[in-house]
Amino acid sequence: MNIAVFASGNGSNFQVLAEKFPNNVKLAFSDHHEAYVLKRAEKLNVPAVSFELKEFINKATYESELVEILEREKIDLVVLAGYMKIIGPTLLKKYGGRIINIHPSFLPNFAGSPHAIEESWEANRGLGVTVHYVDEGVDTGDVIAQVTLPYLENLAEYEQSVHEVEYRLYPDVIEKMICR
Repeated sequence: MNIAVFASGNGSNFQVLAEKFPNNVKLAFSDHHEAYVLKRAEKLNVPAVSFELKEFINKATYESELVEILEREKIDLVVLAGYMKIIGPTLLKKYGGRIINIHPSFLPNFAGSPHAIEESWEANRGLGVTVHYVDEGVDTGDVIAQVTLPYLENLAEYEQSVHEVEYRLYPDVIEKMICR
């Protein structure tokens, strides 16, 4: 199974996946030219592509370029790992049912929030991590796996616990998909 990982920033989940599945992770994509994920990809010898939505006349054209790249690289599964764009109809038409995402809350709590860790911690609800399929909504696709987390008094410690779970849960889910 050939995997492309989409990330908008740091890329720590990308690195975990690329190290765990070096024969499967074939591409890193970022919608930010300066994203650290691109440096991680370079260090791990994973081909990387970067372009931004503002470089295209519309989102459909942007996603059409992505589809061309994914097809050229024979990508079977798109893994979102901190990719902060909503997947649109052009990409969903070609890869629907083959795009997964990880979200740092126990969905449906804090769906769509870029600050789900802080918000779930402050509310002391929805604490956890969810891996789900991507559909037309925002964090509304079918859940693949979820883990609840206990409330910790310190936000930094809670955030660390979220990342530790992400680094175990996402590879576990992907491993099961590869072995199907």
